[in-house]
Amino acid sequence: MAERPVFFIRGGKVQSRLYAFAWFPGFAASQKQKSIESLHKAILETDPGASPLEISTKGKAPLGVKLSAFNLRLNGTALENVFQSAKVFENGGPYPDLLTLPPKEAKRDPRLRESGALTGFLYQSELFPLTPKTAFYDYIYLSAVKESLTRAELSALSEYNYFTDIEFNPARSVNTQARTVPLIKLLLEEHGCIPDFTKDSFIQYHQSHVAC
Repeated sequence: MAERPVFFIRGGKVQSRLYAFAWFPGFAASQKQKSIESLHKAILETDPGASPLEISTKGKAPLGVKLSAFNLRLNGTALENVFQSAKVFENGGPYPDLLTLPPKEAKRDPRLRESGALTGFLYQSELFPLTPKTAFYDYIYLSAVKESLTRAELSALSEYNYFTDIEFNPARSVNTQARTVPLIKLLLEEHGCIPDFTKDSFIQYHQSHVAC
């Protein structure tokens, strides 16, 4: 058995709940998809009206695959690279050369582990703080979705009400695309589009609408 957080909208906020489900070990895509199916079954057992969507390259739904941070583009660059290249540490960074590497190599660059504690993010000459803890990731993710998805694809999010990321383990990392996608859905419900936020206006919105 394993536990993973599942993200959804309640009371005008993005919230989460841990679900226990049968885990299928192994690196094969078929094993990942069995685990996803098991997690989604656990969601349906608590809410028969659930319509879950896996947000990762391991899922079967094309929309969820396209919403993976490894597939989204921001200014023509993979979102994962933008995120890693913006990190500022006590003893180094940001490292703009990470923009040119394959996304998985950028994520594993040893400097990201050898430069001391993370202190913030530098993006487009603006320094983003570490709190709210997922605000910077969510900010650039929204921008990448605006660049990468069609209006029809954004509208299709209305068909789903639970969002998962089988690779996300909160014991090892903070950010997950499965948290950001319901935030996008909430913005679409409120505004009919993803608004253009400044850094400060987005942080304010984030503090009021992300409860997990």
